[in-house]
Amino acid sequence: MKTPAKPPAKAKLSRAFPTLALEVLLIESAGGPVCGVDEAGRGPWAGPVSAGAVILNPDDLPAGIDDSKALTHARREALEIEIKARALAWGVGFASVEEIETHNILHATGLAMCRAIEAMAIQPVAALVDGNYGFKLPCAVQTVIKGDSLSLSIAAASILAKTARDRLMVELDAEYPGYGFAGHKGYNAPVHSAALKERGPCPAHRRSWAPIRALLDQ
Repeated sequence: MKTPAKPPAKAKLSRAFPTLALEVLLIESAGGPVCGVDEAGRGPWAGPVSAGAVILNPDDLPAGIDDSKALTHARREALEIEIKARALAWGVGFASVEEIETHNILHATGLAMCRAIEAMAIQPVAALVDGNYGFKLPCAVQTVIKGDSLSLSIAAASILAKTARDRLMVELDAEYPGYGFAGHKGYNAPVHSAALKERGPCPAHRRSWAPIRALLDQ
């Protein structure tokens, strides 16, 4: 009796990596420098929201730039150094917990993005922004859904936003110990939920967030 033939193995789908194609098109239409913009920290229960903005040098690109979520912590930190050293311009901005509570997370994200762009040594005439929301920024805006996996500039911005916010959450962990901010960076995690139930929220928490509000209402 013949052994049944094994079905052919399914070919692995290769993931497309970000390029400068969108930047080239926008530079041609805008007539000047184009930056990529992305945020980090819209979803956590604690800490600020951050944003990065980057104008890459097409003749001096760091190897391995990718969506920050696809990179290890060590790789993000290494690329952060290279991006800052080799980009034509870069900036990082934050919006505080108080601003998130006052303006809501969407508008606070826009504030962080504006601050990131304003911090750059070269001001862009247009920005490629991750997502589908047209934030009011100091330059023209083109939104790109899943932009951090399509645009090298947005991916670079995502790395700067993520590494800057991660460092700040480590500082908040030292300021408000016991919540585990250095590990989960303010996101939902069992250790975070347990600490909230035991200690209640600290000043770094977003008190309008449903889990925090539920604790305060008890």
